[in-house]
Parts: sequence; structure tokens; C-alpha cells
Amino acid sequence: MAFHILIPDNLSREGIELLQSNPEFRVTTGPLSREEAMAAAADADALIVRSSTKVDAEFLAAAPKLKVIARAGVGVDNIDLAAAAVRGIVVMNTPGGNANAAAEHTLGLMLALARHIPAAHQSLLEGRWDRKKYKGTELRGKTLGVIGLGRIGQTVAAFAQAFGMVVIACDPPIPAEVFERCGVARVSLDELFSRSDYITLHAPANEQTRHMIDAGAIARMKDGVRIINAARGSLIDADALAEAIKSGKVAGAALDVYEVEPPPADYPLIGLDGVVHTPHLGASTKEAQVAVAVQAAEQVRDALLRGETRYVVNASLPGMAEARD
Repeated sequence: MAFHILIPDNLSREGIELLQSNPEFRVTTGPLSREEAMAAAADADALIVRSSTKVDAEFLAAAPKLKVIARAGVGVDNIDLAAAAVRGIVVMNTPGGNANAAAEHTLGLMLALARHIPAAHQSLLEGRWDRKKYKGTELRGKTLGVIGLGRIGQTVAAFAQAFGMVVIACDPPIPAEVFERCGVARVSLDELFSRSDYITLHAPANEQTRHMIDAGAIARMKDGVRIINAARGSLIDADALAEAIKSGKVAGAALDVYEVEPPPADYPLIGLDGVVHTPHLGASTKEAQVAVAVQAAEQVRDALLRGETRYVVNASLPGMAEARD
């Protein structure tokens, strides 16, 4: 009997076709609503998701045969890792596939913020020629603080160095040799706050990082700092950042992600001068979507047919740890 692979979110056709071409797989594709996905999960052996499908305990309960979950992307905050581990379900992500896309978008946001590109564009559309109003600042010579020196953070650091920026970073679990290889100074979070002209966030979303940029953190930052977030919306306390921008403590922010997506109409940073917005486009390039789709499909294929897993993100959690003993 063929393995049933459920793909409830939009996934690039290259990944889907890789699985459909194998006679040992039966593939159900979306996009599917939550109710449709849970119904289809009743006999699913594997699940491939992006960020739309929330794989919580309720979803997992509807999938009694599930053996493996692949996230076509890096962040796994839409998957209950602990609940999956208790069931012995392997959860894998696809690091690296969208790192370049996310890093390029981060630099694009930084440049848009430094040079007031969105506001200047809108001004011209409205018939104005506001050259003096939109005088910007250069990236060269400025200090960039990178919070999270994983694949995306490392790529951002390399791009920023090409612009002549001084790059410092905070990421305690990352080995010292990674900092040395990247030519990035390893600093504490407090030192990063006090030294940085720009701060870019590349940390995962969890209870420890939720609202890590809050009023207290902002108070420790350099006056006139600019903040870029293309990682996860929950890293920033939106109310605190809005107040800091209004007061002038923070010169501006560029945001690609929001704690609730899409953000509500009363979101405090929407419509605020000095804030650049994009609708979660960091990994939205043709190249990145193909890369993560193919990688996720290959991981599921190898897990089901050969028992080979890689980039497992819940390996050390209770349940999975016992299953490997």
C-alpha cells in the first residue's frame, strides 16, 4: 500500500512532482482549510507544511498514522514539537533553502529604511518633489547588530560587510569559530544594544524570545537606532516600539513579520511615520520556494522509504529521545 503524503499548504510544483513521480506515494495537495486538512490527515503517513497550517495537538490527534512532518522553511512555531515528540513523530525543517532570500529581503528593508524609499516613492506619485525631506543615511561605517547568527544571520552579516558595515552579533549557542569565520565580533545582548546603529532580528520564536525587544531593551539601545525584523513578529513588543519611534528614541523600523498575520487595523506600527512594511515576503522568491519544497519532499521521501532523517528539530524532546534509545 502506498504511503499517503498530505500537503495542505501551497507548495512549489517541483516538490510535489518529486513525490508524485514515485509509485510508492499517494499525494494529497492543497490549499486546504484546517477542517479539510484534518479530515485528509486521518490516514496520512507524512505531512509537509509551510506556515499556514497550524499543526497543534488537535491536528495531530486527527492524524493517528502520522510518522513524519516536514516544514518547508525554517521556523517551526506553527508545529507543536512536544506533542509530536510524545507520539514519536519526527519533525524536520529545511534550513538554508530560503536563507539567501530572507537575507536579501533584510538588506532591502534596511536600505529602504535608511533612504526613505517607500515614502519618497509615494511622495512622487502624489506629485511632490521632496528631495530635502527624504535625505537619508549611508550604511557604510554603521554598526549592525545581528541577533541570531544562524544561516540567515550569517548571510545578512556577509551582505552588510559588503556595504562597509561593522557587524557584531549575539547568539550564545553558536560556536566561537562561526563568529571567527564570519568576521563578526561576539558580544552580549546588552553590548549589542548599546553599540548598534541598526539591529536585525534572526532569532526563533519561543517563550524565551517573545517580546525580547520591549521597552526595557529599547531603553538600553543607542539613540536613533533602526530596527529590522524579517524573522518572527513575536520578537517585538509592538506597543513599546511604536512609543519609542514616536518619542524619537528609535529612528525607524522595517517589518516583514507581525505577531498576528495579517496585522489588525489598529496595529500600532501601521501608518506610523518612519516604519517600512512588507507582508511576510522574506522567503517569497521563486528560487527559495522551489528550494524548500524540493528539500522537504526529499526529506519525507528518505524518511518514509529508508528511515533516514536530517534537520530533526524535536530529537531531544521527551518521547523522541526515548524512541531513539
